Amino acid sequence: MGMNDTPSGERVHIGFFGRRNAGKSSVVNAVTGQNLSIVSDTKGTTTDPVYKAMELLPLGPVVIIDTPGIDDVGALGEERVRRTKQVLNKTDIAVVIVDGTEGLATADEDVVALIRSKGLPYLIVYNKADLTGKTAAVEKDAVRVSALTGAGIHELKEKLARLKPDEDEVPIVSDLISGGDMVVLVVPIDSAAPKGRLILPQQQTIREILDSNSAAIVVKENELAHTLACFKEKPSLVITDSQAFGKVSADTPDDIRLTSFSILMARHKGLLESAVRGVTAIDRLKDGDTVLIAEGCTHHRQCEDIGTVKIPRWLKSYTNRDIHIETASGRDFPEDLSPYALVIHCGGCMLNAREVGYRMKNAADQAVPITNYGIAIAYMKGILRRSLSVFPDLQRLLPED
Repeated sequence: MGMNDTPSGERVHIGFFGRRNAGKSSVVNAVTGQNLSIVSDTKGTTTDPVYKAMELLPLGPVVIIDTPGIDDVGALGEERVRRTKQVLNKTDIAVVIVDGTEGLATADEDVVALIRSKGLPYLIVYNKADLTGKTAAVEKDAVRVSALTGAGIHELKEKLARLKPDEDEVPIVSDLISGGDMVVLVVPIDSAAPKGRLILPQQQTIREILDSNSAAIVVKENELAHTLACFKEKPSLVITDSQAFGKVSADTPDDIRLTSFSILMARHKGLLESAVRGVTAIDRLKDGDTVLIAEGCTHHRQCEDIGTVKIPRWLKSYTNRDIHIETASGRDFPEDLSPYALVIHCGGCMLNAREVGYRMKNAADQAVPITNYGIAIAYMKGILRRSLSVFPDLQRLLPED
């Protein structure tokens, strides 16, 4: 991802839902001005959710999601419907496409009810206005369009813009520093580091520091001590990659605040307090317990991958227990968490806040503790209290040393 691109997890996610042959894909193509989805008269042409990050005026950066029909049938169709319903967990605005020649069907009403139960803003779109010839007004949360002629598409986009959620997200780091501050970022360059670029949380953090009129100094973990010794004035904050927590903590004087990219991203996505509350479950793990390690993205696994290699190794060493490890990545987060004694999640930089919130609520509803990489690693290294020094209210959630 380029430094000027809006990350997918920070974009408004707009999901298009409806029955087969209602014209979902045709409306998506008309709204985006692109042939984003395959269009056919054959029912069930869209077999998997299709995602497209783009700029859509007047909304700005968005992710458009075209989904399979909610009335699909058969064993495979049931799986497609399940995946379609999963899309609602990451949707900020829902659009229900109705075949205007037939009107609202039971399947349409069911998905509207599901959308309402999740508290999502939504819009009902009656497609095929060119065939109905109807000009009568529709209900307040609806619009009549023709994907074929383009009629009503401009109005649809204007109504979508009015449904855009308020931008009240928690910053990553800007509220923790002041203009003129110096922030040191510790970025290990190992076999798993993407060649030629920084990972997304590092990019986002650097940008916020610069936007705050502060200075970002980026070093590898073996250069931190020397770098700090060269400063005439101590930095305001040191932010480290979680896997280097132990060494960075040892090399950073106690009077300098220390935290991690993962901890900051957990706060940014709304997971941090739950992660701090859940981390003590590590001490209650027993022989035979299963821990789920979940990531929001998919990537090529390296020999020292943090999620599949390092954290399992640290867990087993810290607990001295025979613990079973299962992993999940991308969109394959289990709905049933009952088999797990603990969920350890990544920072969630590739997920939007709504999906992180869904995963967090899913764990809470099933009474399964959830924490994240940075919190778990700092806890096992014995430096979590220090790593939360920038969030003193959360330090109070930890047991006394």
